[in-house]
Parts: sequence; C-alpha cells; structure tokens
Amino acid sequence: MGWEMTAFVAALQLSHFRSHRRARLALDARPVALFGPNGAGKTNLMEAVSLLSPGRGLRRATAEEIIRRPEAIGWKIRAEVAGAGAGHEIELSAEPDQPRVTRIDGKIAPQTALARLVRIIWLVPSQDRLWIEGAEGRRRFLDRITLSFFPDHAEATLTYDKAMRDRNRLLKDQVSDARWYSALEAQMAEAATGITANRRAALSRLAMAQEGAATAFPAADLTLETDDLSDMPGYAEAFAVSRLRDMAAGRTLVGPHRADLAAIYTDKGVPARQCSTGEQKALLISLILANARALKAETGAAPLVLLDEVAAHLDADRRAALFDEICALEAQAWMTGTGPELFAELGDRAQHVAVSEVGGESRVAPQ
Repeated sequence: MGWEMTAFVAALQLSHFRSHRRARLALDARPVALFGPNGAGKTNLMEAVSLLSPGRGLRRATAEEIIRRPEAIGWKIRAEVAGAGAGHEIELSAEPDQPRVTRIDGKIAPQTALARLVRIIWLVPSQDRLWIEGAEGRRRFLDRITLSFFPDHAEATLTYDKAMRDRNRLLKDQVSDARWYSALEAQMAEAATGITANRRAALSRLAMAQEGAATAFPAADLTLETDDLSDMPGYAEAFAVSRLRDMAAGRTLVGPHRADLAAIYTDKGVPARQCSTGEQKALLISLILANARALKAETGAAPLVLLDEVAAHLDADRRAALFDEICALEAQAWMTGTGPELFAELGDRAQHVAVSEVGGESRVAPQ
C-alpha cells in the first residue's frame, strides 16, 4: 500500500480542550478508530482535528465555547501533519475572550493558510437531516467539499462575506447614492464569480468520481440551484438591479449566499429529501467517499476523512464495505463508535484508541 503518499496527523496534543485536560496521540497513516461510551470525549478529539482546516470545525464552535471548564485558562492544539511529501507543525490556541491564533511551523498565519497544508472532509450526525432542512446547511456542506479542491475558496468566501456585510449596512441605513455601492458590488461580484465557478467545478469532480466507482453506496446527481443570473450577464448587474428590492428588505437578496444544493438518488430518480432516512445517510457517505476519491485522483493523496458515529448507523455488511473503501483509498479516516466491536472488521488495518471519562476528564489509551 502507498501510505507514504497519504496526508495524515502523525501527532496530536491537546491542552484544556473541552473535556480533555491533556491528551497525546502518536499515529501513523492508517485509519483511527476511536471507541468509548457516549460523552467520553471521542468527538472532541475529532473536532480538534477538524480545526486543522479553515473555519470553526465540525461543530462550528467559537473559540470561547471550546475552553475547558471550570479552569477556563484557554486551550491549545498541537499537531504534526506528515505524508504526501511534506511535513508541518500546526499550533492553534485561544485565550479567554480572545480570538483563535494559528501558527504554522512556528510562525503566525491566517486560518486560510491551513487549506494548503492538509485537505479535510467530514460527516457528522448533525448532517443527517441535510436534505430536509434549510439551504444554509447544504451550502456549508458544498463549500467544505469545494474548499478541499480549491484552497483559495476560503479567501473568496471571506472577501464576499465582508463586502456583503458592508453593503447590508448601507441598505439598512437606506443609503440611496449609487456611488456608495459600486465599489462594494464590484468586489462582491468578483468574489461571487469565483465562488460559483469553484462550486460548479467541485460538483463536476464529484460526478466524475461517482461514475463507474466500485462502491456499496448509492450515487447522487448534484445540481447547484441559483437563479441570480437568469437574465443578466453577471453578478455586478444582478446586485445593481436588485438594489431597491434589497433596500426594502434591509439585506442582499441575490448572490452565492442564496444558492442551494439539490440531489437526486441516481438509480431511483428520487430527490434526496424524499428518500428514507437510511438512504439519505447512504447518499451522504457516498458523497464523502467520492470527494476523497476525486482528491486522490487529482492530488495523488487522499484527504483526512472524519466520520463521527458513522459505524452505528450501518449494518455489518455495509460497515465492512465502508472500511474496505477507506483502506483502499489509503486515507487516515478518524471514526468514532461506542464499542470496539464496531471496528472489528478493520483489525490491524487501523489504529484503535479507547476513550474514557474519569472524574470529568477524558482519557485516551491506544490499544
């Protein structure tokens, strides 16, 4: 197996991070199976890994929410990322009432720089209702996938959001002078064009990765739904035309922040929102695996894959199929479950870590 080309977390240290007063793991490139009772701190470990990419991690928590209580002295993550021909030391920390600080190889860096070091994708139980709840969650899901292919997607999104906040302030203040809007809308239009192009390109890569794949999970036909530009040459005109309507609403009503992701269960021709709960979960797993396959085909290295409580929702055959696909990808997949029996099919193909809770403090014990 070509594990040497896998990007993986070789070492992870936590200090006062949620339930973990101290935690230390030394790892290789194989999958990581975390098992223990509910509330022991398994997902907290996975959340720490998710923060090695731009954004607020798989729980979308603020820096303040992560601080271990009752000490409240701030938290720190140190990680060594190895493989894929490169190695880096990443340190993340936050003091009470202070923003998160990112250091890469000892130097302070913006969060967006993390996207160029390691690609991370994840699936968590809160996403199980993705297809039946609001569009915001589906946009976030798509943007995580898009970021894995295009590291500059994070910067484009930040640029767009900042310019849109400034424009929304003008709208709320009922500013009518077009000169106040033109520069902001030009900035928004440039970023929006890049965001939409990145999203469409990511969906194209997923489609190619699903086509003809040997997998036990169903394929999905994905579409980016947006009517912003139906009669206009670009976003700049769309923002200008919508200005009066936006002013009445007090916010921007057109743009990539209003797009939606639609999915059709390919074999059945049924929208994902109308599928059974089990089918919806299988579609999500299929997309995560397709994302990983596409990244490996494009970059030569599989991404980090985080799958929280995924084993508990699959029968034995499909669970074994998932493990086989992950190992075939040569991905360091972090998976959680309540008992070691859920990961028995992995055997020595994975690293097994018991997580327990003693006196309000999480403990990790490699097996």
